[in-house]
Amino acid sequence: MQAAPPRRSKAPWAILGAVLLLAGLFLLAWRPPIAPVAAPQDFAPTLVAQGARLAAVGNCMGCHTVDAARPFAGGYPVDTPFGTIHGTNISPDVATGIGTWSRAAFTRALRKGVSRDGHHLYPAFPYDHFSRLADGDIDALYAYLMTRTPFHAPPAANELPFPLNVRPLLAGWNLLFLDRDAPRPAATGSAELQHGAYLADALAHCGACHTPRNMLGAEDLKRPFAGGEAAGWYVPALDRSSPSPVPWTAGQLAAYLRTGIAPDHAIAGGPMQEVVHSLARADERDVRAIAGYIVTLMGSPPAARVADAARRAAAPTLPSPAATEEAQMRLGASVYADACARCHDLGRTASSGSGLRLPLGVALHDPDPRSLLRIVRDGIAPPEGTPGRTMPAFRGILTEAQVAALAAYLRRHGAGAPAWPYLSTHVAESFRPTERP
Repeated sequence: MQAAPPRRSKAPWAILGAVLLLAGLFLLAWRPPIAPVAAPQDFAPTLVAQGARLAAVGNCMGCHTVDAARPFAGGYPVDTPFGTIHGTNISPDVATGIGTWSRAAFTRALRKGVSRDGHHLYPAFPYDHFSRLADGDIDALYAYLMTRTPFHAPPAANELPFPLNVRPLLAGWNLLFLDRDAPRPAATGSAELQHGAYLADALAHCGACHTPRNMLGAEDLKRPFAGGEAAGWYVPALDRSSPSPVPWTAGQLAAYLRTGIAPDHAIAGGPMQEVVHSLARADERDVRAIAGYIVTLMGSPPAARVADAARRAAAPTLPSPAATEEAQMRLGASVYADACARCHDLGRTASSGSGLRLPLGVALHDPDPRSLLRIVRDGIAPPEGTPGRTMPAFRGILTEAQVAALAAYLRRHGAGAPAWPYLSTHVAESFRPTERP
């Protein structure tokens, strides 16, 4: 009998395949460093001024400043569903900032998400929006940042689990989600409207918070401005599905973006306060252009919803629950009377200077209760040294049961809307002691 031929081992082929795969991944991820340059050259004052205006629209300081005395020195913690990422030092310090970055290196970071030394940046830095910036605007931003005071500030360590802390993997994210040609809201009409569309989409990166994201953290470009989340807050939609019960005007929205106050809609809280703080320093024409564009996306709510909200807002106080309603509603009404009515009832809001007419408040009409719960828990306070309305925090004053009852009562009797699903779960998560306020 003839002996069977020996089996050939598959191990060498497997090893070769693994080596080729790793080599391919390396080539996909590798980006060459860009040579450092000497100290920044002189820039035209008009270009620097333009950069200052643009940096305010882009809220650069908001994510790259943790100490107001050291602007752009980085360190600000950005909470994401994947972990915490700290804003980097973008002051012109030569050792820890961007002081040795050329204009080409700066452009690559904005458009491709790659640092001067070749490492990939996390998409918490919205380079998927900045990639659409015009060349002249990049020149202006570069001139502005390179003429700021340099601060020595080594980067804080990010708090990301493995393998999310492996930066070369971001090359795959970029391959999938950067420079996509998916349809976006297109502005037509006046030059101001076109300018507002450009600013909102590229520099102000409104969609970074107001557009839903997929499991990999990329924006769902099939649903631009359909609502998202940021730092544990629900971020309302800015398209036709906007939860606002009454229509915004361009003037109202522009005032809100610069002051954080829109008496018929909302008072800015959470991450939006940082945006308002920055836009207060922006050119008023830019803010008006953004507001005008966003208002065209939202359109007007249905007439029946507008009429119902107006009727509820005209009532002197929110209605008392019927005797047949559940005990939670009666508890919520009691909490409202004791803790909220003094500022929020009609006739008291003008004298208190702080209360919003709750039936008009966007937070009550959101499809998600997280923003309302954050406001109740932490209150509202404008950034230090800036004007704005305040609301006390009720953390440690109201129990979880009282907050849940208050939210349920406001949703039904303030907004006239269906109950929020999983409200008790959201309340419990909001009151976790380990959560970053």
